[in-house]
Amino acid sequence: MSDCMLKELRIGNLVAKIPIIQGGMGVGVSLSRLAGAVAKEGGIGIISTAQIGYDEDDFSKNPNECNIRAIKKHIDKAKEIACGNGLVGVNIMVALKNYKEHVKAAVKAGADVIISGAGLPIELPELIEKGCNTKIAPIVSSKKALKIILKMWEKRYNTTADFVVIEGPKAGGHLGFSKEQLEDIDNLCYDNEIRDIIECKKEYEEKYSKEIPVIVAGGIYDNKDIKHALSLGADGVQIASRFVATCECDASDRYKEAYINAKEEDIRIIKSPVGMPGRALYNDFVKKTEKGRIPITKCYGCLEKCNPGEVPYCITKALTDAVKGDIDNGLVFCGANVGRIDRIMSVHELMMELCCND
Repeated sequence: MSDCMLKELRIGNLVAKIPIIQGGMGVGVSLSRLAGAVAKEGGIGIISTAQIGYDEDDFSKNPNECNIRAIKKHIDKAKEIACGNGLVGVNIMVALKNYKEHVKAAVKAGADVIISGAGLPIELPELIEKGCNTKIAPIVSSKKALKIILKMWEKRYNTTADFVVIEGPKAGGHLGFSKEQLEDIDNLCYDNEIRDIIECKKEYEEKYSKEIPVIVAGGIYDNKDIKHALSLGADGVQIASRFVATCECDASDRYKEAYINAKEEDIRIIKSPVGMPGRALYNDFVKKTEKGRIPITKCYGCLEKCNPGEVPYCITKALTDAVKGDIDNGLVFCGANVGRIDRIMSVHELMMELCCND
């Protein structure tokens, strides 16, 4: 990475030589192999804890136990792959039924960072052991959401964020926007919102005498996009979809091929059992959900607020089927730029491309 033209990212006493966070993608898309490879290059590799133990032998009988076990396994393995470079962290959805257990397991396993969204992570600070070096960040899509979180953290715990991830409307997976906003993103100017969020966190930097880096996510595809985010005042970026099309991505080859073959017109905004809209590929599975509910024959207890008799489908089954390679009958989340991805490359190649000037 000697040719990298980007400034290192500092989060408290932690340093990533490359200011790129690989976004967490579940189920099973970003595990230890991908996160470790990104960290090895000097970035921040993120493991998604959403049903992270899906491929454990006893998952169908003990999903929560498998998930907790797998959190440590994948953090350990990713750090081993990284060989002391970069940082390794986790993405933990607030919507998870066992959210608290996931956070505590990640801290115990030595996660460098915890990024938390799909809801407001109001209780996150109290789950972090005092004296540990794990850094925490909320994912927000608006100044309003960040103000609520930081005010609550200050009031309840007399603390603030170590960094902030801003997830824009072009991101993949679950999104903090209305369906109408997402279907009209060309007319949704988001730069001003990013500037407002950056301005909002400055008050807390002064109060706590610390720098709070801001990371911009959603629609970051190339070096030009990274430079634009930095020009708005961001300290780094988070990229997810492009890392799917890498040799080291933990998803099946068929999953990666779905990205390579996708066109812009193949993207849809879908309804998720999580209770938020999401961006995904328009396949046979999504078409079935448009016709009506897909009956749930087994509940894996993944979401805090989920009634198996009412939700449109089981998101655990939909995501695990896809990551294993059953693309037609599974849910494939993606970012708005998936149609631009045309080949699979190594993480090293991708990081070089992202970091260096054309």
